[in-house]
Amino acid sequence: MVKLTALFFLIMFVIGTDTFLISPLIPTLQDLFHIPTEYSGWMVGSYALGYAIFALIAGPLSDGWDRKKVMLSGMICFSVSTMLCGFATGFWSMFFFRFLAGVSAAFTAPQVWASIPTLFPTSKIAKVSGIVMAGLAASQAFGIPLGSLLASTHWYYPFFTIGACALLVAVFIFYALPEMNPNQGQKTKTPIFSRYIPLMNSRMARKAFLAHFLFQCGFFAAFSFIGKWVTDRFYLSIDQAGYVMFFLGLGNIVGSFGGAYVIKTLNRFNTLVVGFLVSIACFIVLPHLPSVAAFESVYFFIFVNMGIAFPLILGMLNSLNPTIRGTISSLANSIMYAATTLGSWVAGLIYATFNGFSAVGMFAAICFAGSLLSFIFSGILTSHAKTKKEFAS
Repeated sequence: MVKLTALFFLIMFVIGTDTFLISPLIPTLQDLFHIPTEYSGWMVGSYALGYAIFALIAGPLSDGWDRKKVMLSGMICFSVSTMLCGFATGFWSMFFFRFLAGVSAAFTAPQVWASIPTLFPTSKIAKVSGIVMAGLAASQAFGIPLGSLLASTHWYYPFFTIGACALLVAVFIFYALPEMNPNQGQKTKTPIFSRYIPLMNSRMARKAFLAHFLFQCGFFAAFSFIGKWVTDRFYLSIDQAGYVMFFLGLGNIVGSFGGAYVIKTLNRFNTLVVGFLVSIACFIVLPHLPSVAAFESVYFFIFVNMGIAFPLILGMLNSLNPTIRGTISSLANSIMYAATTLGSWVAGLIYATFNGFSAVGMFAAICFAGSLLSFIFSGILTSHAKTKKEFAS
């Protein structure tokens, strides 16, 4: 059981590292490929776009396939497409290879969450899920800064390194993961998109997923341009920007491990309200801070809130309908990466238009405010009984 937990941790760590590897590299790649700032966000958004489009299809489709084969094939394709990024010669080749990496990740990552209930006893599922979720937090704290340090030698080193690591993880999958063939019921041909109908017909689900979208859009709009902002404002080198990302990633880890205690103390409603209001205030003041230390200190609280809020939101969304949790997870992941695509694109436009991070911070604050209101009005924060009754009807 330990080796499977370690395997799933490594998968999420590698995929999480690759997701935002471009963020601290944006200034370097802009100069190298002569990309205007308003288009630079698409180097982040292309990966998210590939993931967002194919996650909706990959999740339901893979329910009828052997999850080991899907995970193995996805990780190999992920390895190859990531290494190809190191051979990019311009904006469009980078866009295409990052898009392919996102498609590969869309087939790989959902298999992890779907495999945990199959391979582990019920009493271990929550613990294993927490460890696997920590893989994503650790990728922000350690993976992205390490990538930045490698890029300080040459920009393509991180892509080759992560691609090679992904290939090693694929070997680990081949030898360590058992086959997980679907049962006869899962092989029945159910139209893919019909599985989303119960969610689309639910007012609570629609508002909750809208809130999820706004939350991710605001956070990742600002996150995508941290490297660009600290480089422009404080004249940091690419490896120094990596150290900033390392410190911020620690906030995510703190939130991930301390979130259960905070929620138990404050309850779900108060945790989300307090966390979002603090984050809104932080986004507004961030652009006006006088030093890197002040910037890191304030942004640290945003990352702590992200570590607390993200698992909480996913848990609430999965509680909407326990019978289609796989479909809900696919939709939640697709929405997250669609929000990443839109957020990074909008951030690039307004960063270039208003010549700085102030407009990006304000955009993130507005998204967080809209998300909080949508969560409150959906009723998901306060009522499980209402959820069950609505879907039963």
